Amino acid sequence: MRRFPVGAEPTPEGVHFRVWAPKRRRIEVVLDGAEAAAPLEREETGYFSGLVRQAKAGSRYRFRVDGAGAFPDPMSRFQPSGPHEPSQVVDPSTFTWTDEEWGGCALEGQVIYEMHIGTFTQEGTWKAARRELAELAAAGITVIEVMPVADFPGEFGWGYDGVLWFAPVAIYGQPDDFRAFVNEAHLQGMGVILDVVYNHIGPDGNYLKEFSEDYFSARYANEWGEALNFDGENCCGLRELVNTNAAYWAEEYHLDGLRLDATQQIFDCSPSNIIAELGASMRKAAGKRKIFIVAENESQEAKLAKPAAQGGCGLDGLWNDDFQHSARVALTGKREAYYTDYAGKPQELISAVKYGYLFQGQRYKWQSKRRGQPTRGMEAWRFITYIENHDQVANSGRGERLHELTSPGKLRAITAFLLLAPGTPLLFQGQEFGSSKPFLFFAAHKGELRRLVREGRLQFLSQFPSLAQPGTRQCQFDPGDPETFQACKLDLTERERHAPIYQLHKDLLHLRREDPAFLQSKEMDGAVLSEGAFVLRLFLPNQDDRLLLINLGSDLSLDIAPEPLLAPPDGKLWAVAWSSEEAKYGGCGAPSPDGPDGWRLPAESAFVMKPARVNTWS
Repeated sequence: MRRFPVGAEPTPEGVHFRVWAPKRRRIEVVLDGAEAAAPLEREETGYFSGLVRQAKAGSRYRFRVDGAGAFPDPMSRFQPSGPHEPSQVVDPSTFTWTDEEWGGCALEGQVIYEMHIGTFTQEGTWKAARRELAELAAAGITVIEVMPVADFPGEFGWGYDGVLWFAPVAIYGQPDDFRAFVNEAHLQGMGVILDVVYNHIGPDGNYLKEFSEDYFSARYANEWGEALNFDGENCCGLRELVNTNAAYWAEEYHLDGLRLDATQQIFDCSPSNIIAELGASMRKAAGKRKIFIVAENESQEAKLAKPAAQGGCGLDGLWNDDFQHSARVALTGKREAYYTDYAGKPQELISAVKYGYLFQGQRYKWQSKRRGQPTRGMEAWRFITYIENHDQVANSGRGERLHELTSPGKLRAITAFLLLAPGTPLLFQGQEFGSSKPFLFFAAHKGELRRLVREGRLQFLSQFPSLAQPGTRQCQFDPGDPETFQACKLDLTERERHAPIYQLHKDLLHLRREDPAFLQSKEMDGAVLSEGAFVLRLFLPNQDDRLLLINLGSDLSLDIAPEPLLAPPDGKLWAVAWSSEEAKYGGCGAPSPDGPDGWRLPAESAFVMKPARVNTWS
């Protein structure tokens, strides 16, 4: 009895193989070291399957197609020597899980940490990253989001050009090393979700067409090559591949969810959208464990995270680029390229946490078209908010972190806004301690493909006028140069050397986790106080409200304050619960903004205010 419809599965009698190749006449298993190939039986549905008794866990094999070339298994569980070499049979039952008490995690209430395994540590392995999990948990991280690990060629890469979706890339370690990473995260109280790419297949090491051309579609234009066939003739093989892959990560790796890359490039006009199907498939495989699935969607299609009854796909959340774009403009003042339509003003930032997307159907000048869908009725936690992620750091051209592009005070203030405002915050690796390391685009392609990738990267960055200048272009890093990859590896000793910014993140995450207003409040409102300052008020039923004051501009004095959100609860006055101006964060100190002569909010600062003493006014 097979667990999954495709791939190589060990049994007591040998290994059972099954592969979809509807237009092929003969498929044979070629085992390394075997004298003869083992033929598979053709099924009426276009699959080939059979038991090979001489195969076992650890056996390396290829599929010979119609007596000609021999290729890796499209559903390979591991490629020890890369995507052009033989596949390896993996027995997942030999790993001993100790996370029986782990119940999974839902999206609401989480703090996500985006991690690239190859650069998170100097070693760039699962084992090395696993050793750091306790520190991340202690800092307040609750979910690790791992950038794509589907097998790809070369010694380094971002992972978005994966070619074998079931095979964790060997440069990070063995499959059981990945399982051990997840197991340890669960023991530390953290979930693990995986960034997956179901919108295209990478250009190098892709052998799917050797088995069936029906994996691909000519009906749609894809940004990264051929579109995948989710709704055309004979699309069943690809749909089963995706649904099986989603279930596989939940069952064999105990993953707590997925982040779906660039879903605007997943084209499906069928009655049952593949995004909804894969979500249902993964939830079924997870059983009683809670999981969540979020999507990146450049078009800002809010329906993806709405239930099927409302015409949605039933996902849990969406990445919110509008939040990042507005925040970045607020911090840097630069409005190039896709930042053109953002002013970075207080009302934008308030709206981004009240409503999620800023563009919900209005005209978007940068693209000369309307963008987005309404988000009415959607909870704030469904929107993943961030000021850094892999794309946005790399798209600075030189991979610069935000702390290098703005002032320390503004960075502290916007960090407080990110980590305390409604929404599900995401941190990019090293952000929490102000990493000095860049994050650049890197991919170990060879020959002509390396040249094309480099030119493509330069062309992409040329949308930013500042990066399109001849002198600037000459300073761009070569994605295929190993030194580009090495430059991005974090120096984790900076946790101690950059203690003030690290302490800021830890204290804010502690406040988010322990303060009932940030943990329980379901009602929020905001108001603009000046050109650079605003207030959010988080309401609680017992009037134990909190104010989050953010000033990204100059000193603000309000001798009169006709703004009801600043009014304290009846019988109380406001007191400072937290301040970004504390010396331990690198601040200069500041008295309470709510003083006897009115409100005084220092430049580039953030405060959390809570009700305190009884009002003694007559």
